[in-house]
Amino acid sequence: MHPTELSAHLSPLQLFLQADATVKAIMLLLALASVASWGVAIEKLFRFRSLQQRARAWIDALAGQRSLTKLGLALKNRPADPFARIYRAIVGEWQESHQQGLHQSEAERDSLKERINRVAQIASGIEIEKLQRGLPVLATVGSVAPFVGLFGTVWGIMNAFQGIAASNNTSLSVVAPGIAEALFATALGLVAAIPAVIAYNRASGELNSYANRLNTLIGITEVQLSRQLESGEPLVDTEGGHELHGKAISLEQHAHKGGAKLVAQGA
Repeated sequence: MHPTELSAHLSPLQLFLQADATVKAIMLLLALASVASWGVAIEKLFRFRSLQQRARAWIDALAGQRSLTKLGLALKNRPADPFARIYRAIVGEWQESHQQGLHQSEAERDSLKERINRVAQIASGIEIEKLQRGLPVLATVGSVAPFVGLFGTVWGIMNAFQGIAASNNTSLSVVAPGIAEALFATALGLVAAIPAVIAYNRASGELNSYANRLNTLIGITEVQLSRQLESGEPLVDTEGGHELHGKAISLEQHAHKGGAKLVAQGA
C-alpha cells in the first residue's frame, strides 16, 4: 500500500468506520461523554462566575453601609439567586418569630438568633447541594473514560492479532490499521477525560469559593439582625418588612387606646 493511501486509511473517520461493533460502541460512548462533560463544564463555569460577581457586589454593599435595606432591594431583582433564597428564609423566620412574639425576653432573643443561624445554614446547604448537580458527571468522565478507552484498545488489539493470524502476513500494511484502530479508542478516552478533570477541579474551586462568600454574607446579615434585635429596630425588608412594622405599630396603638378606655371607665 502506498504511504499516501496508508495515511488516508488511518484517518480518524476511517479508523472509526473500520472498527468492529464493540470498538465503535466504545468510541460513540466516549464521544457522548465528552460532549456531556463539556456542556456541564461550560454551564458551571459561567454560572459560578456570575454568582461570584453578584456575591462580591453584595458583600461590598453590606460592608460599606452595614444596612439590609440596599441588600433587600438588590435581592428582590434576583429571586432565583441562591443567596436571595437564603435571605428569604432568614427573613421568614425573623417575621414569624416577631408575629408570634418570640422576641420579648433575653432568652427568647437568644433563641431567635440560634434559629436564624440554623435556618441560614440549612438553606445554605440546600443551595450548595443544588450547585453541585452536574459535577459528578465531570468526575465520572474524568476517572472512567481512560479505562473505557483502554478496554477498546485491548479489544481492538485482540482483533488485530486475529486478523494477522488469519492472513498470515505481518507487513505494516496489514498490522497498522488494526493497531491504529485500537489506539484510537485510548486517544478518545484521554480526550474525554483530560478536559473533564480540569473542569471538575476548576468548578470545585469556584464552588468552594462561592460557599465561603455565602457564609460571609450570612454572617454579616446575622450580625445586622442581631444589632436590630437588641436595639428593638424593625426589620427593614422590601418584601414585607414595612408591612410587618406597620402591623406592629397598629397593634400597639390599638392596645394603648384599649388601655385608655379601661382607665376612663374605672374613673
